[in-house]
Amino acid sequence: MTVTASHDQTASAAGAAVEAAYRARTPHSRALHERAVRSLPGGSTRAGTFYLPYPAYMARGAGCRLTDADDNEYVDCLNNYTSLIHGHAHPQLLATLAEHAARGTAHGAPVEAEIALAEAIVRRVAAVEQLRFTNSGTEAVMGAIRAARAATGRSKVLKMEGAYHGSYDAAEVSVDPGPNPPSWPTGRPDGVGLSPGLGGEVLVAPFNDLATTAALIDRHRADLAAVIVEPVMAAAGVIPGSREFLSGLRAATTAAGVLLIFDEVVTFRLAAGGAQQHYGVTPDLTTFGKIIGGGLPIGAFGGSAAVMRTFDVRRPGAVSLSGTFNGHLAAMAMGLAALELLTASEIARINALGDRLRDGLQRSADDAGLPALITGMGSLGHIHAGHQSSLPITSYRTAIGTSRALAPLVHLGLLNHGVFAAPRGMFSVSTAMTESDVDAVVAAFAEVAQLVAPVMEAQAS
Repeated sequence: MTVTASHDQTASAAGAAVEAAYRARTPHSRALHERAVRSLPGGSTRAGTFYLPYPAYMARGAGCRLTDADDNEYVDCLNNYTSLIHGHAHPQLLATLAEHAARGTAHGAPVEAEIALAEAIVRRVAAVEQLRFTNSGTEAVMGAIRAARAATGRSKVLKMEGAYHGSYDAAEVSVDPGPNPPSWPTGRPDGVGLSPGLGGEVLVAPFNDLATTAALIDRHRADLAAVIVEPVMAAAGVIPGSREFLSGLRAATTAAGVLLIFDEVVTFRLAAGGAQQHYGVTPDLTTFGKIIGGGLPIGAFGGSAAVMRTFDVRRPGAVSLSGTFNGHLAAMAMGLAALELLTASEIARINALGDRLRDGLQRSADDAGLPALITGMGSLGHIHAGHQSSLPITSYRTAIGTSRALAPLVHLGLLNHGVFAAPRGMFSVSTAMTESDVDAVVAAFAEVAQLVAPVMEAQAS
């Protein structure tokens, strides 16, 4: 009992010191949060931006730097959850926004800019002949699933355990089912308020386990409309899919007459044609979001003309899919400008920076004696602090063993050292970053790792 108490005291003391330092440097953010709780439930309008004891409120951003309400500066390694691939306030994007906002933002009519952005995406992505724009990645997934059901006449969808595909009922199953998830293909709805029919229509499979997933596809082929997968699972811990798994999914879905949907809302940044180009796998449908809006809300989904014709309103029985701000002029123009800036050479550069960052973070953890595994691909990564196994992280269940209790400590520690990343450990690189910015982040994490390592040692002894 004495040993256990000592362990708890070590962890508690470290956490209290980090939190006290955070509170001391963010009094204005604390005041804003106390004001927010009076009109917003929990003081938040977006779950992903909240963390304890309260979030830092940002006042402005420029390049790869953010400045909070207390004038603390951070290297932004989150970039609004990967959407700001060119960082903040890029001069060319600001000029594009000013030019098009001056023309009026929403005309209730089509605009030429939506054609230009659609053409740019079609040129980049071989699997996409036609697409539809939406206002978010969530809506893009809704549209893609609707397209798959319309094309196949079937209702069921199979997703990967731990994958996040937005705030849509059919996607909010087994995103985070906990340490004792149900046996595949049964999923667990993520919270209350979701449709009770989800259990019968959404199947769940293990990521990077081709044998199990292919067997499930074959077993349910008569009712299965689509398999949806992120080539790199972001929310579960930026876990890359293996080439064998993704190419095997393509073969299994083709054999079963099931459509394969790649969710590239996050991963489109990894190559000019998205992660599907990197892996050499051609899906039937692709969802987009984040970077294709240049910093404004956007989503899109597309595929072959044969699949997408269900949305052709000139045809009898077409699916009527609309949205007040679909094709928003400023978002279309900003998206096109952002893609024009995102050349193949820039993608290669930030992917190399991502490699440098992941290697540096792993080295810092190892040098400090902190059990951790840094996962990711290209300009994306994740800190799995507390991962004590020698086994790689390849799926939700191999990631869930990571000590989640350490994530808040690492996150607040990074904030105190001027680094802004996701509370869960995710990070991304923007084109605004340089090698010196990456090295500064590595140096900050080295300090945090030295602070956190004794907590792990106390728990392990």
